[in-house]
Amino acid sequence: TTSASFSAEAILGGISTDLELSEAVSFDYQYQIGLTSSFTGEDSLDVTIDAGGATGSNSSALFGMDATAGVLTGDGVTYTFPVGGATMLVGDSTDISAVYTGACAYGGFADYMGNCGTGNSVGVGGAGATVAASYAFDGGFSLAGGVSSPQDELLGEQDDIFGLEAAYTADDYGVSLAFSDAETATFIGLNGFYSFDFATLSGGYETSDIDDVDDDTSSFFVGLTKEVGPGSFELGYTSTDMDPYAVQGVDDTTYVYEASYAYPVNDALTITPGIAIIDVDAGETTLAAVKASFSF
Repeated sequence: TTSASFSAEAILGGISTDLELSEAVSFDYQYQIGLTSSFTGEDSLDVTIDAGGATGSNSSALFGMDATAGVLTGDGVTYTFPVGGATMLVGDSTDISAVYTGACAYGGFADYMGNCGTGNSVGVGGAGATVAASYAFDGGFSLAGGVSSPQDELLGEQDDIFGLEAAYTADDYGVSLAFSDAETATFIGLNGFYSFDFATLSGGYETSDIDDVDDDTSSFFVGLTKEVGPGSFELGYTSTDMDPYAVQGVDDTTYVYEASYAYPVNDALTITPGIAIIDVDAGETTLAAVKASFSF
């Protein structure tokens, strides 16, 4: 059997900054088609097709949106199947962390907050061809790992990515520890969450050792998720000297503060207004946006 799922997201956002960056209001969108086929009932062949707006815009970069200049683009083909008690994944253009458990309960507004600040380790990506596996033990403990290589070779002269993760999750809390090696840099990350009666607290820490860089870099994240009325309010903070977007253009520690509220209009549509402030020694950059997310 084959099933299809669809999602669309539109962002109307603006940027104001003290730095030498473009100040503008922009509109961006992304559209995704997911096709899933099963042949035995235990396996899954998944194909993802994306389309997005113009490249280089504020929304596409700072909110992690697909930017394909309006062209439908294949974003990954994976086949997942059981081997004994383990789950195997092989695919193209697929993250190694697709088989990871993770332990981040924070959704995030700007892309700085993704994976609770551990996007290079617990959320490690892929270079092209990917082979990964995971095993879930009784009691909530799991192990996962894999390797990803550029599409024109497998474990060749070009940079390969290796990743490993150990995680433990329970009803009210979870923790995940991961390691990744991209040959030119290694990352170690830890993230977790704990659900209290009034809210859920998430945290993360990641450190790196990058070739030809004298000082190790690191990032720290903490975020709060709370149900308010029919929706969900999130408040997050991160500090990092692994600035993924080089907003400051210099080697500073970047501090990011954000707040957002996700309001479910109906089963298919969620509206999320939010604001993020990126603070460096040279000045502040403020992002304000409204996201409309469809899923059907």
